[in-house]
Amino acid sequence: MVVCDLDLAAAERTAELASLIGPKAHAYRVDVSDGAAMDAFAQTVAAEHGVPDVMVNNAGIGHSGTFLQTTEKEWQRVLDVNLWGVIHGCRAFGTLMADRGQGGHIVNVSSAAAYLPSKALTAYATSKAAVFMLSDCLRAEFVGHGIGVSTICPGIVNTNITRTSTFSATTSTEQAAKQARAAKLYARRGFPPEKVASAILTAVRTGRPVVPVTPEAKVARFLSRLSPGLLRLAARLNLT
Repeated sequence: MVVCDLDLAAAERTAELASLIGPKAHAYRVDVSDGAAMDAFAQTVAAEHGVPDVMVNNAGIGHSGTFLQTTEKEWQRVLDVNLWGVIHGCRAFGTLMADRGQGGHIVNVSSAAAYLPSKALTAYATSKAAVFMLSDCLRAEFVGHGIGVSTICPGIVNTNITRTSTFSATTSTEQAAKQARAAKLYARRGFPPEKVASAILTAVRTGRPVVPVTPEAKVARFLSRLSPGLLRLAARLNLT
């Protein structure tokens, strides 16, 4: 297993934990929003560990704000990580898999926000919807190379994303309070990331294309197909 993160200490901790239950894992510091850095990372992985059989694009940041509140800089930051990070990962590692000619599997972590519109999550939902469609397009292309593509759509999962999420049009004090409130809500929800990991493994084994994870993600997916108008009405609610 090879993991990367902008926070090297976090990547090393993940690698350390993974090594306790399997072969030695390896950690690297990489900025996924940097295309050249991701290309170099892919070449390093191939040279030192071989072309991966499974590649998971999981890096993502949270952001809350209406369209008129969200600045260009905030939009850029969200799209650079949540969308361009996935594009860079798919291109760099997808090319390696295709050139190897032995198939593989790419997992893109999107979100229930991809099909659950909200006026308070404009940039975040847009980035995740783009990942959803990107995955659909890649699936059609990569099948010719024997490469599967799965889109994972979690709902409310108790991870650190809430502690680092940003909020438009707020002071630093207000932002800290909102982060604490969101973290408390996600902790109370109590859905562990291990269950998402299990869903990812199942998706890779079975080749499942789209996997909503958590009950609310599954309900939202069903409603997005049954009654999209209802979700558009719900998008007007104030969630923050």
